[in-house]
Amino acid sequence: MDGNYRPYDWTASSARIKAILDQPAGAYEEVDGLPDRDKLTFANGFYGMCSAIFIDIRDSSGLTSKHKRPVLAKIYRSFISEMVAVLNSDSYVREVNIVGDCVWASYKTTQVNHIDDVFAIAAQASTLLKLLNHHYEKAGITQLGIGIGVEYGRVLMIKAGYSGSTINDVVYMGDVVNRAAHLAHLAGRGWGSNPIFVGDVFYSNLNDNNQGLLRPQWTSGIGTVYQGNPIIPAMDEWISALG
Repeated sequence: MDGNYRPYDWTASSARIKAILDQPAGAYEEVDGLPDRDKLTFANGFYGMCSAIFIDIRDSSGLTSKHKRPVLAKIYRSFISEMVAVLNSDSYVREVNIVGDCVWASYKTTQVNHIDDVFAIAAQASTLLKLLNHHYEKAGITQLGIGIGVEYGRVLMIKAGYSGSTINDVVYMGDVVNRAAHLAHLAGRGWGSNPIFVGDVFYSNLNDNNQGLLRPQWTSGIGTVYQGNPIIPAMDEWISALG
C-alpha cells in the first residue's frame, strides 16, 4: 500500500469526533481580517470579513461533446492556470482554490480601497477570457463563456481533514462564499447577461467610478445584484492588436 492509505478504526473515529465537539467556543476567534493559513490548527478557527471571487465556465458539459479528451485537458489546464495567476496577483489574497472547472479565491479586505482592488482582479479575469479565446480560436477550439461572482461578508476559516495525516485543507464557510458561488453560477447566462455579477454589500463599498461600471438587476432568490463587463483597457488593447 502507498499514498495516504490507513485502515479505518471506528473507535479512534469516535474519539476524534468527541474531541472536536468538546473544543471550547473560545477556540474560534473573531478577527478583523483573516490570518495566514499557518495560524490554523485542528483545534481553532477564525471568524472574519473577507471578499470572495468565483469564476465558473459556462456550459462546461457541452465541451465534452465538442472536443476529445486531449483537447479538453488543454482547455481546462490553460483556463485554470491563467485564472489562478490572475486571482493570485493581488497582495490581499488569502487562498486560491480549484474545484473542478471552477476557480475561486478569498481576499483580506479590511479597508474600503481593498474592495476596489478586488474588483480590478475580477475585471482582469474577465479581460483574460478574451486572451484565452484568442488562442482557442487560433487552435480551432470552442470559445469559452464564464460567470464571475464577487461578494464581501463574514466567513469562518478552519483547518479540516484528518488530523495526523497529510489530508487536510483550509475550509471557508459562510454566506459570502455561498453568495459569490451563486452569483458566478448566474452570471454570463442568456442574452444581455454580463460575465460579472457583484453582490449588494460588495457593490456598496466600491468607489463611484467602479459603481458606474455596473448596473442593478433584480434576481429571484437573491435580491438586487449588480452586473457588468469591466475590463483592463491596456490589456484589452494589447489583446486586440494580436495577429
